[in-house]
Amino acid sequence: MNSDNIMLKIKGLKVSVDDREILTGVNLEVRPGEVHAIMGPNGSGKSTLSAVLAGKENYKVTEGEILYEGEDLLKLSPEERSWAGIFLGFQYPIEIPGVTNVNFIKTAVNEHRKRKGLPELSAAQFLKLMRERMAYVEMDSSFTSRGVNVGFSGGEKKRNEIFHMAMLEPKLAILDETDSGLDVDALRIVAGGINRLKTPQNATIVITHYQRLLDYIVPDYIHVIYKGRIIKSAGRELALEIEEKGYDWLINRQ
Repeated sequence: MNSDNIMLKIKGLKVSVDDREILTGVNLEVRPGEVHAIMGPNGSGKSTLSAVLAGKENYKVTEGEILYEGEDLLKLSPEERSWAGIFLGFQYPIEIPGVTNVNFIKTAVNEHRKRKGLPELSAAQFLKLMRERMAYVEMDSSFTSRGVNVGFSGGEKKRNEIFHMAMLEPKLAILDETDSGLDVDALRIVAGGINRLKTPQNATIVITHYQRLLDYIVPDYIHVIYKGRIIKSAGRELALEIEEKGYDWLINRQ
């Protein structure tokens, strides 16, 4: 870890998709133990930022840098980023027919352990851990034998994402609109699971449209992104102002 204890440092980041600039100069620092919420109107660049951090293809970084624990993140493949402790919760979790939830997550967990020089979990150890972490999101054991997200409702898919996150124990979790499409009960369950996973050693970036998620997950900082750059950063009170006034009062200051 860097001497100044910054886990993630984004400096002057510019990103294009199909020759159209989406991010126009993002600066952000995230330290262990912090929760950062990124908000902004549709098309402002929120999901593009999460995609670039996770290493998705088709996003061209034209300027700037991203340092993760002092290393150049942009040189790492998506797999290497995952092994290094970065987790992306998708806005629209994909279905994987023919692969059961339990086999998928067991393979992922043991691959991560292998990369850390740790032995694979025994069947009993894995089952114990899985039951414990499924309880975080009130998930029934029947979900383990089903195909990954196959036939799941929107809320079940999001709960499954947080279950996978709980099993992998990432250092940096990036949650892209985890609250989208959730009813009040599902939102409470998903947020509760996220909160249980918070430690002084890890960090979370929550990307959201709505203040309601932040009633459950209290961020240390809120950043508003507009036209590809962060135009305002403040504490949780900023989300309440946005709820009351919308984004226009911030945008009109630009």
